[in-house]
Amino acid sequence: MRDCLVLAGPTDEIYLPAAADLLTGVERERAARFHREGDRRDFVAAHLLVRRCAALLTGIAEDRLTLSQHCERCGPGHGRPYLVEVPHLGVSLSHSRGYVCAAAGPGRVGVDTEHVPSGPLEEALASQVLAPAERPLVAGNEALIRTWVRKEALIKRGELTLDGLRATDLSVLPLDGPRAGEEPRRLTWGGRHLLEWRTASGVAGCAVTDRPAVLPTAHGGSATGL
Repeated sequence: MRDCLVLAGPTDEIYLPAAADLLTGVERERAARFHREGDRRDFVAAHLLVRRCAALLTGIAEDRLTLSQHCERCGPGHGRPYLVEVPHLGVSLSHSRGYVCAAAGPGRVGVDTEHVPSGPLEEALASQVLAPAERPLVAGNEALIRTWVRKEALIKRGELTLDGLRATDLSVLPLDGPRAGEEPRRLTWGGRHLLEWRTASGVAGCAVTDRPAVLPTAHGGSATGL
């Protein structure tokens, strides 16, 4: 199996009306709960894209992959996702207002994307996310969201919780980019591999994986949106 694969792009370039047919009953029920059509399309596109990631890695057709989630407290439809047919394969997905991404690979996988807000630093979010050593380094929302997506990806890997955000210090990692249009940046931290990118539409993304990850350039529905 190759190293980890990340796919990302605008929802409109990935969403297919027929994609809902690939979803399980639980996924379709969750999709139907969204009040905004755009949010529903984001959800469906992300759940299609994570199957596409796994299909490219394993050779199993997208329509033969069953995505499931189970939480010991909440039951099905919640918790870290996994594929029933290949439970050893790590998978993760994210969607953020018209932009979606997914990742798959050996070991634990986490991916997150968020829009970078304009204007002055969002102090309320900074107080929730930043460790004491990180706070002096973060002067604006670009750096804040860069830190947030890193930590959210760690949460999706199952090694961090929301309660532990301020206790997790990532201040050794750079905050200056990558900029829109630049190649994704690769970093390492504590034995983990980080892949980061930024889009011209204002989205910052980060995947945290056990092995190096690849984010292909735009083609065939796997647009990066860079």
